[in-house]
Amino acid sequence: MRHMLKKSIALVLVMAMAGMTLAGCGESNAPEGESASGEAVFKIGAIGPSTGGAAAYGTAVKNGAQIAVDEINAAGGINGYMIEYKFEDDEHNAEKSVNAYNTLKDWGMQMLDGTTTSAPCLAVAEKTKADNMFQLTPSGSSLECTQYDNVFRVCFSDPAQGTKSAEYIGSKKLATKIGVIYDSSDPYSAGIYETFAAEAPNQGLEIVSAEAFNSDNKTDFSSQIGKAKDAGAELIFLPIYYTEASLILQQANQIGYQPMFFGCDGLDGILGVENFDTSLAEGVMLLTPFAADAQDNLTKNFVNAYKDAYGETPIQFAADSYDAIYAMEAALEAANATPDMSVSELCEAIKGQMTKIKVVGLTGTITWSSDGEPNKEPKGVRIENGQYVSMD
Repeated sequence: MRHMLKKSIALVLVMAMAGMTLAGCGESNAPEGESASGEAVFKIGAIGPSTGGAAAYGTAVKNGAQIAVDEINAAGGINGYMIEYKFEDDEHNAEKSVNAYNTLKDWGMQMLDGTTTSAPCLAVAEKTKADNMFQLTPSGSSLECTQYDNVFRVCFSDPAQGTKSAEYIGSKKLATKIGVIYDSSDPYSAGIYETFAAEAPNQGLEIVSAEAFNSDNKTDFSSQIGKAKDAGAELIFLPIYYTEASLILQQANQIGYQPMFFGCDGLDGILGVENFDTSLAEGVMLLTPFAADAQDNLTKNFVNAYKDAYGETPIQFAADSYDAIYAMEAALEAANATPDMSVSELCEAIKGQMTKIKVVGLTGTITWSSDGEPNKEPKGVRIENGQYVSMD
């Protein structure tokens, strides 16, 4: 189990560059638990969108996991065995995510860090359940993602995000009149809205407008914004993804409407939207378990390593994925697991340890319950001068 970085970042980066055949390869297939050169390795696959409208999420998951893999390998691996890691793009599409899963199975994947987004995660969970493969989604937040006992998650579930967002807004007295704009066609968005609306009255919040859009109409938000403005909404809650949120901010600005905006992890990535004027995101608030400006050594080292490797500040999805890899490491070490175990044997071994381990991670000190849910505390961040700044 890991409570701090095991090696210096300098050593990690050297190993990352020198050891790409372990941590980034996988073009040729080999049996489970065995590298292309015949060495015994743990094979961890990952799935998420690295192209398309949700690419910021999947790219972050890919990169965050890579840093964790490089660190673990530089420190001697898991129970003395190296990790081989491979990521597949699913374009935030359920069918393509299943295809990615099958590609990784052919490669010899033994456990899955993924998928990144909820709808693909629901589809892939059916496959991992049938194969009895351990699946730890860093960011699949739909409640049903963990309906099977082989699937755990690092992020908060949609119900938890909705409830905790209402609690946060109420406890911080950010506003009392709330507007909501959500995607009724997306399980992530609709799920968060449902529990937010249920908790809002308990926090003294009045939802004065709640307007939906769907996948067929997600570019023109003038009606939803206008109704929130007319209702006197002081704060608009956006349980949606960053692409649509950037359009809402632009369109609200065009009519001179400047309420507070508050979102969940789906807004993480808004600063990277192509051709978006990031000054419009100034003051936007997110509920997240990760703040890149935190001053603990673990966060500072991770952020520095991420910037050195990828030239940008990591978002929550990268931190979630980093913690997911270390959770697998902790469970595998606690179980004294070895790469020659079958996929099913590894799954049973990891499951048996997940409710016992504690991971001191980037997204908090995490334990897990038997239903796959993490226990940790959320944080609030605000965008200031193009950076995420902790509100707590």
